[in-house]
Amino acid sequence: MAKERILVIDDEDDIVELVRYNLVREGFEVIGVQSGEDALLEVSKAAPALIVLDVMLPGVDGLEVCRQCKLDSALAHIPIVMLTARGEEADIVAGLELGADDYLVKPFSPRVLVARIKAVLRRAAERQLSDDEQVVVQGLVIDPKRHQVTINTAAVELTFTEFKMLHYLARHPGCVFTRTQIVDAVHGEDYPVTARSIDVQVVGLRKKLGELDSLIETVRGVGYRFKGKE
Repeated sequence: MAKERILVIDDEDDIVELVRYNLVREGFEVIGVQSGEDALLEVSKAAPALIVLDVMLPGVDGLEVCRQCKLDSALAHIPIVMLTARGEEADIVAGLELGADDYLVKPFSPRVLVARIKAVLRRAAERQLSDDEQVVVQGLVIDPKRHQVTINTAAVELTFTEFKMLHYLARHPGCVFTRTQIVDAVHGEDYPVTARSIDVQVVGLRKKLGELDSLIETVRGVGYRFKGKE
Protein backbone atom coordinates (compact mmCIF):
# COMPACT_ATOMS: atom_id res chain seq x y z
CA MET A 1 0.00 0.00 0.00
CA ALA A 2 1.42 3.37 -1.03
CA LYS A 3 2.21 5.83 1.74
CA GLU A 4 0.20 9.02 1.91
CA ARG A 5 2.39 11.97 0.97
CA ILE A 6 2.37 15.11 3.13
CA LEU A 7 3.82 18.40 1.92
CA VAL A 8 5.27 20.47 4.78
CA ILE A 9 5.95 24.16 4.10
CA ASP A 10 7.85 26.22 6.67
CA ASP A 11 10.87 28.52 6.38
CA GLU A 12 12.34 27.16 9.63
CA ASP A 13 14.51 24.05 9.10
CA ASP A 14 13.96 22.74 12.61
CA ILE A 15 10.17 22.84 12.28
CA VAL A 16 10.23 21.06 8.91
CA GLU A 17 12.47 18.35 10.36
CA LEU A 18 10.39 18.04 13.54
CA VAL A 19 7.21 17.55 11.54
CA ARG A 20 8.95 15.22 9.08
CA TYR A 21 10.35 13.04 11.88
CA ASN A 22 6.99 12.60 13.58
CA LEU A 23 5.03 11.98 10.38
CA VAL A 24 7.53 9.47 9.00
CA ARG A 25 7.24 7.55 12.28
CA GLU A 26 3.49 7.32 11.61
CA GLY A 27 4.03 5.87 8.15
CA PHE A 28 3.67 8.98 5.99
CA GLU A 29 5.94 10.10 3.19
CA VAL A 30 7.01 13.72 3.75
CA ILE A 31 8.23 16.37 1.34
CA GLY A 32 9.57 19.56 2.97
CA VAL A 33 10.01 22.96 1.31
CA GLN A 34 10.74 26.40 2.74
CA SER A 35 8.97 28.90 0.49
CA GLY A 36 5.58 29.53 -1.05
CA GLU A 37 7.10 29.48 -4.53
CA ASP A 38 8.60 26.02 -3.96
CA ALA A 39 5.33 24.83 -2.47
CA LEU A 40 3.32 25.82 -5.55
CA LEU A 41 5.92 24.18 -7.78
CA GLU A 42 5.76 20.98 -5.73
CA VAL A 43 1.95 20.69 -5.80
CA SER A 44 1.96 21.30 -9.55
CA LYS A 45 4.18 18.23 -10.00
CA ALA A 46 2.07 15.85 -7.91
CA ALA A 47 -0.80 16.60 -5.54
CA PRO A 48 -0.06 15.52 -1.95
CA ALA A 49 -2.62 13.92 0.33
CA LEU A 50 -2.40 16.94 2.68
CA ILE A 51 -0.49 20.20 3.09
CA VAL A 52 0.96 21.52 6.36
CA LEU A 53 1.34 25.22 5.67
CA ASP A 54 3.04 27.96 7.68
CA VAL A 55 1.29 31.31 7.20
CA MET A 56 4.43 33.45 7.58
CA LEU A 57 6.61 32.62 4.58
CA PRO A 58 9.06 34.81 2.66
CA GLY A 59 7.86 35.93 -0.77
CA VAL A 60 4.56 34.19 -1.51
CA ASP A 61 3.05 33.77 1.95
CA GLY A 62 0.97 30.89 3.24
CA LEU A 63 -2.37 32.59 2.71
CA GLU A 64 -1.55 33.14 -0.96
CA VAL A 65 -0.47 29.52 -1.33
CA CYS A 66 -3.78 28.46 0.21
CA ARG A 67 -5.74 30.79 -2.06
CA GLN A 68 -4.03 29.57 -5.22
CA CYS A 69 -4.53 25.92 -4.30
CA LYS A 70 -8.22 26.39 -3.55
CA LEU A 71 -8.80 28.30 -6.81
CA ASP A 72 -7.27 25.46 -8.84
CA SER A 73 -9.89 22.76 -9.49
CA ALA A 74 -7.16 20.12 -9.66
CA LEU A 75 -5.84 21.07 -6.20
CA ALA A 76 -8.89 22.39 -4.33
CA HIS A 77 -9.62 18.98 -2.77
CA ILE A 78 -6.26 18.86 -0.94
CA PRO A 79 -6.76 19.39 2.83
CA ILE A 80 -4.65 22.15 4.36
CA VAL A 81 -3.56 22.42 8.01
CA MET A 82 -2.16 25.87 8.79
CA LEU A 83 0.58 26.77 11.25
CA THR A 84 0.21 30.28 12.68
CA ALA A 85 2.01 32.53 15.14
CA ARG A 86 0.54 32.85 18.60
CA GLY A 87 -2.21 35.45 18.77
CA GLU A 88 -2.57 35.91 14.99
CA GLU A 89 -6.33 35.35 14.95
CA ALA A 90 -6.71 37.38 11.78
CA ASP A 91 -4.48 34.92 9.92
CA ILE A 92 -6.47 31.98 11.25
CA VAL A 93 -9.76 33.50 10.14
CA ALA A 94 -8.36 34.47 6.74
CA GLY A 95 -6.96 30.98 6.17
CA LEU A 96 -10.19 29.24 7.10
CA GLU A 97 -12.18 31.55 4.86
CA LEU A 98 -9.82 30.71 2.01
CA GLY A 99 -10.58 27.04 2.53
CA ALA A 100 -8.01 25.70 5.03
CA ASP A 101 -9.32 22.72 7.01
CA ASP A 102 -7.65 23.18 10.39
CA TYR A 103 -4.88 25.08 12.16
CA LEU A 104 -2.34 24.88 14.97
CA VAL A 105 -0.74 27.77 16.81
CA LYS A 106 3.03 27.75 17.30
CA PRO A 107 4.62 26.40 19.40
CA PHE A 108 2.67 23.16 18.96
CA SER A 109 2.87 19.59 20.18
CA PRO A 110 4.02 17.19 17.43
CA ARG A 111 1.60 14.58 18.80
CA VAL A 112 -1.28 17.01 18.50
CA LEU A 113 -0.24 17.91 14.96
CA VAL A 114 -0.14 14.24 13.94
CA ALA A 115 -3.56 13.66 15.51
CA ARG A 116 -5.01 16.68 13.70
CA ILE A 117 -3.54 15.54 10.38
CA LYS A 118 -5.00 12.06 10.80
CA ALA A 119 -8.39 13.53 11.70
CA VAL A 120 -8.39 15.85 8.67
CA LEU A 121 -7.36 13.01 6.35
CA ARG A 122 -10.07 10.79 7.80
CA ARG A 123 -12.72 13.45 7.23
CA ALA A 124 -11.49 14.01 3.69
CA ALA A 125 -11.71 10.29 2.96
CA GLU A 126 -15.23 9.92 4.27
CA ARG A 127 -18.10 10.40 1.90
CA GLN A 128 -19.55 13.81 2.54
CA LEU A 129 -23.20 13.66 3.49
CA SER A 130 -25.63 14.76 0.81
CA ASP A 131 -27.94 17.71 1.41
CA ASP A 132 -30.95 15.47 2.12
CA GLU A 133 -29.27 12.77 4.25
CA GLN A 134 -30.00 12.51 7.95
CA VAL A 135 -27.37 13.38 10.53
CA VAL A 136 -27.53 11.30 13.73
CA VAL A 137 -25.30 11.90 16.76
CA GLN A 138 -25.84 11.32 20.51
CA GLY A 139 -29.61 11.06 20.20
CA LEU A 140 -29.80 14.15 17.97
CA VAL A 141 -31.42 13.49 14.59
CA ILE A 142 -31.40 16.15 11.87
CA ASP A 143 -33.76 15.23 9.01
CA PRO A 144 -33.51 17.75 6.15
CA LYS A 145 -36.21 16.01 4.08
CA ARG A 146 -38.76 16.68 6.81
CA HIS A 147 -36.97 19.84 8.01
CA GLN A 148 -37.16 18.27 11.47
CA VAL A 149 -34.85 17.96 14.46
CA THR A 150 -35.41 15.56 17.34
CA ILE A 151 -33.48 14.77 20.51
CA ASN A 152 -34.24 11.30 21.87
CA THR A 153 -37.38 11.31 19.65
CA ALA A 154 -38.65 14.60 21.15
CA ALA A 155 -39.19 17.33 18.55
CA VAL A 156 -37.03 20.47 18.75
CA GLU A 157 -38.61 23.59 17.26
CA LEU A 158 -36.02 25.56 15.29
CA THR A 159 -36.29 28.59 13.07
CA PHE A 160 -35.32 28.24 9.41
CA THR A 161 -31.96 29.88 10.09
CA GLU A 162 -31.25 27.78 13.17
CA PHE A 163 -32.02 24.59 11.26
CA LYS A 164 -29.77 25.46 8.32
CA MET A 165 -26.95 26.50 10.66
CA LEU A 166 -27.17 23.29 12.70
CA HIS A 167 -27.36 21.10 9.60
CA TYR A 168 -24.42 22.86 7.96
CA LEU A 169 -22.18 22.47 11.01
CA ALA A 170 -23.27 18.88 11.69
CA ARG A 171 -22.53 17.79 8.12
CA HIS A 172 -18.89 18.73 8.68
CA PRO A 173 -18.06 17.46 12.19
CA GLY A 174 -14.75 18.70 13.54
CA CYS A 175 -14.34 21.40 10.90
CA VAL A 176 -13.94 24.99 12.09
CA PHE A 177 -16.04 27.61 10.31
CA THR A 178 -15.77 31.37 10.62
CA ARG A 179 -18.87 33.46 11.19
CA THR A 180 -18.68 34.76 7.63
CA GLN A 181 -18.56 31.22 6.24
CA ILE A 182 -21.64 30.31 8.25
CA VAL A 183 -23.53 33.38 7.04
CA ASP A 184 -22.63 32.56 3.43
CA ALA A 185 -23.65 28.91 3.83
CA VAL A 186 -26.96 29.67 5.51
CA HIS A 187 -28.05 32.81 3.64
CA GLY A 188 -25.83 32.97 0.57
CA GLU A 189 -23.05 35.41 -0.24
CA ASP A 190 -23.67 39.15 0.15
CA TYR A 191 -26.65 38.57 2.48
CA PRO A 192 -27.06 41.70 4.66
CA VAL A 193 -26.48 40.02 8.03
CA THR A 194 -23.52 40.86 10.22
CA ALA A 195 -21.21 38.01 11.09
CA ARG A 196 -21.64 38.84 14.78
CA SER A 197 -25.37 38.08 14.53
CA ILE A 198 -24.28 34.46 14.22
CA ASP A 199 -23.20 34.62 17.88
CA VAL A 200 -26.75 35.55 18.93
CA GLN A 201 -28.23 32.76 16.81
CA VAL A 202 -25.80 30.22 18.24
CA VAL A 203 -26.83 31.19 21.78
CA GLY A 204 -30.48 30.59 20.88
CA LEU A 205 -29.68 27.31 19.13
CA ARG A 206 -27.69 26.01 22.09
CA LYS A 207 -30.59 26.74 24.45
CA LYS A 208 -32.88 24.65 22.26
CA LEU A 209 -30.38 21.79 22.16
CA GLY A 210 -30.44 21.62 25.97
CA GLU A 211 -28.06 18.97 27.31
CA LEU A 212 -26.53 18.60 23.83
CA ASP A 213 -25.57 22.29 23.63
CA SER A 214 -21.88 21.38 23.91
CA LEU A 215 -22.04 19.77 20.44
CA ILE A 216 -21.55 23.29 19.07
CA GLU A 217 -18.11 24.42 20.19
CA THR A 218 -16.80 27.98 20.17
CA VAL A 219 -13.32 28.38 18.72
CA ARG A 220 -12.19 31.61 20.34
CA GLY A 221 -11.42 34.40 17.90
CA VAL A 222 -12.33 32.24 14.93
CA GLY A 223 -15.85 30.83 14.86
CA TYR A 224 -17.62 27.55 15.56
CA ARG A 225 -17.48 23.83 14.93
CA PHE A 226 -19.70 20.84 15.52
CA LYS A 227 -18.02 18.36 17.84
CA GLY A 228 -16.83 15.35 15.87
CA LYS A 229 -14.83 12.25 16.60
CA GLU A 230 -11.09 12.97 16.35
